Amino acid sequence: MGCGMGKSSLQEKKSIRAALLIQRWYRQYVARLEMRRRCTWNIFQSIEYAGEQDQIKLYSFFGFLMDHFTPASSERNLISHIFRENEICRDTEWERYFCYKDIEVPDSYTGPHLTFPMTFCGVSKLVEAFKQKQQLHARYVLQILGETWRLLRILPNINHVSVCQTKEITICGDLHGQLEDLLLIFYKNGLPSSEKPYIFNGDFVDRGKSSLEILLILFGFLLVYPNDLHLNRGNHEDHIVNLRSLKSGTNLIHFVFARYGFTKEILGKYRVHGKKILKLLQKIFSWLPLATVINDKVLVVHGGISNSTDLNVLSNLQYVSVLRPPKVVHQTLNGNRNEGDNGPAEGRRRVRSLTNHSSLKTFPQIVNLLWSDPMPQNGCISNEVRGGGCYWGPDVTEEVLGRHNLQLLIRSHECKQDGYEFCHNRRVLTIFSASNYYEVGSNRGAYIRMGADLVPHFIQYQASRTCRDLTLRQRYNIQKRSALRALREQLFVHKSDLIRAYREFDPHHTGKISMRHWASATETVLKLGLPWRVLRSQLVSRTHYGMVDYQQWIKELSITEPKLEVSDTSILETMYKNHSNLETIFRIIDTDHSGLISLEEFRQTWKLLSSHLKMEISDKAITDLAHSIDFNKDGSIDINEFMEAFRLVDLSAHG
Repeated sequence: MGCGMGKSSLQEKKSIRAALLIQRWYRQYVARLEMRRRCTWNIFQSIEYAGEQDQIKLYSFFGFLMDHFTPASSERNLISHIFRENEICRDTEWERYFCYKDIEVPDSYTGPHLTFPMTFCGVSKLVEAFKQKQQLHARYVLQILGETWRLLRILPNINHVSVCQTKEITICGDLHGQLEDLLLIFYKNGLPSSEKPYIFNGDFVDRGKSSLEILLILFGFLLVYPNDLHLNRGNHEDHIVNLRSLKSGTNLIHFVFARYGFTKEILGKYRVHGKKILKLLQKIFSWLPLATVINDKVLVVHGGISNSTDLNVLSNLQYVSVLRPPKVVHQTLNGNRNEGDNGPAEGRRRVRSLTNHSSLKTFPQIVNLLWSDPMPQNGCISNEVRGGGCYWGPDVTEEVLGRHNLQLLIRSHECKQDGYEFCHNRRVLTIFSASNYYEVGSNRGAYIRMGADLVPHFIQYQASRTCRDLTLRQRYNIQKRSALRALREQLFVHKSDLIRAYREFDPHHTGKISMRHWASATETVLKLGLPWRVLRSQLVSRTHYGMVDYQQWIKELSITEPKLEVSDTSILETMYKNHSNLETIFRIIDTDHSGLISLEEFRQTWKLLSSHLKMEISDKAITDLAHSIDFNKDGSIDINEFMEAFRLVDLSAHG
């Protein structure tokens, strides 16, 4: 009997030891996977933020042209229309311009028919129609947008809402055109109503393919429940930002980040009335509120704050684009306003507008509100990574929240793996609602439910059924492949700059440099802030005694480029590096939104780009390139075909 007990005890000890070994192995496995996942995440985020920085630099250059070139200069004329606040200035003229009554709905139309004023039933019908991939007729689109504009004009810049003991408020972060995430939120949490209030914290549009559908649903519920659905403006609710069609920072990466720009989406869906829809949305975006305050204690804003944030000042401001500072208005002796070439002044809501001297000092507050990110260190510094806004620390959070008697700041703007994240001693909370943002399985989406106690409760989800069926390793492998493809393209398009940087460490022209020098030179060129030595095994297939054969390595990047006959191959590399900026300029020059530009406009586009890059591109090289992609020889270039002609292909994705 004693012997039996001894055997049983020994067996139990072995089982416990085995269990502990398995547990230790699993924890190490998960830790290694997590370290690799964070490295992959850094690649995605670094490329995205580098693109945003590139974008802001381009529009700063446009602003420089507007401010320093003469009104008659050709460069200024090319881009001046995007900085006009409105071609039509007075509200009565807007009403006539956007009148929908002359647009007939044909009998062949099979989508939803709406009646106005909007009702809960009507918006529910709209939601169901979008679930079935139906498209709303342009007449109804303009009608919803017109009604929304009229409502937004009477709303404050900062909404104040109250939550009582009997109901909670739901707070959602970035959706970025991903309709499936919005529909899943409604399925899990219920549709907006007087008993189910919502706050949507900006960045409704860009990158996903259903930005307009999201806006129409949210605007519909706003019209039905103006006191229970609140929309904050994000940095992507900006007509200048919307011109860019690829996901920020990715240049030629169609297979990883290729997404829809909002302007391109609208013009693709509404070829006849798209221009009117875009103009009205530009107007609407400029009237969206900047923030919401819950029970005078919780501030909800898209980006963040800075050490100069003053909510009392922000409550009186309105602007059109964060990428273009306000024009100074001069008061003449007879009291008339002189606005240079911005046209007649339009009446502004509330006390102060962006068209006066004091607004030039307060304008950065709006930039910070929409573009800023928190950092762990104290202080407030310029956000060089994004190129706009600031980084603010815990001390700034304490000071600003204390000054306004607030206890919590809820913001969005940054993708988080779990859909949410606390920082600054749990006084700053980031919420992000677009799941699978970078790649399938890259992140969960989340939203917040908050009651009268102002304690946030999180609901997480994955909108992709495919992702829910994948194991942890499978999800990581998908993300890793996508991130490395993106990174290889970044390396490929900078190959000439990289080789020059590598040669600085190769004075004897051996064609080989150390791993440390390879990492240092690569970071110097790409400026992505990545751990290149950690990534070496993923990017460099072989080394010889710790040395990298950089010439051979460049050849092994597995990227193919289009075969075009041009006299100057450097123009092709310029094209690869500045693919997104070039497309942005194309779409600015394409003022009638036809998708076509003439060969002369093509030449002017390159002239603008070369001015921005401070480099010389010969007329012959531009002419050769234009003729090589004028496929049907009709003297015009299709913008979409041009972008596709310069798509690089990663052979490793097809091996």
